[in-house]
Amino acid sequence: MHDTSFFAGRHVFVAGGTSGINLGIAQAFARAGAHVTVMSRSPDKVRQAAEGLEALGAQALGISADVRDPAAVEAALRQAHGRFGDIDVLISGAAGNFIAPAKDLSPNGFKTVVDIDLNGSFHVLRLAWPMLRKPGASVINISAPQGTNPMRYQVHACAAKAGIDMMTRVLAMEWGEEGVRVNAISPGPIAGTEGMRRLAPSPEALANVVASVPLQRMGTLDDIANVALFLSSPQAGYVTGAVIPVDGGSSLSGGRDMRASYVPRGAG
Repeated sequence: MHDTSFFAGRHVFVAGGTSGINLGIAQAFARAGAHVTVMSRSPDKVRQAAEGLEALGAQALGISADVRDPAAVEAALRQAHGRFGDIDVLISGAAGNFIAPAKDLSPNGFKTVVDIDLNGSFHVLRLAWPMLRKPGASVINISAPQGTNPMRYQVHACAAKAGIDMMTRVLAMEWGEEGVRVNAISPGPIAGTEGMRRLAPSPEALANVVASVPLQRMGTLDDIANVALFLSSPQAGYVTGAVIPVDGGSSLSGGRDMRASYVPRGAG
């Protein structure tokens, strides 16, 4: 178990932090005593997430902004900085995905995923730079196995996540000079997330996913949050530029075949 007292009073900003993996990360830092800012598009989700974090004993701030809008992201970061000061831990996790063969994928569908995942991550990281604690800040991108393993019916997500992985490495090189570490977490199949509901929409598809994981189980939100805590702690003080799979070994056999989970538009 980590010594989470290190995070008491530190400022953690989580983009996309109102649901799933990102909310789980925000909750873990809240339990560790951090001041937590969460940002996402939905005002209702932002309010509910902030209230939940406060119920855990944290000082929390919720801000509604779309990662695709640089001006809105910068305004959110400035608001958070005004409330809690320099950002000690920055999590960029906003994402969107769906299953589609490339031949049926519209230009707008491809662009939407790249805009949210890749461009959105760049907006969050680049615009946060002046407000990061230097030296000492930890930046974590939430990637996915698609960044490394090609997967049928995932050309949009594969392109976006591969970009995030490379951006992680480049910024680790550039920002390391000022003592800022940049890493990424690549979650595998995590129970109770919107991603799994979309990518394994039936009991059969879910059973196939579990069968493909060497550890023979779905991951949990805590599995991801624990790695985020580690990467942001002094124990990981010499770790930067890493893209860490937290997937029960599922990426060892290469990319999953999404064809069985695809439902053509208008079907079903």
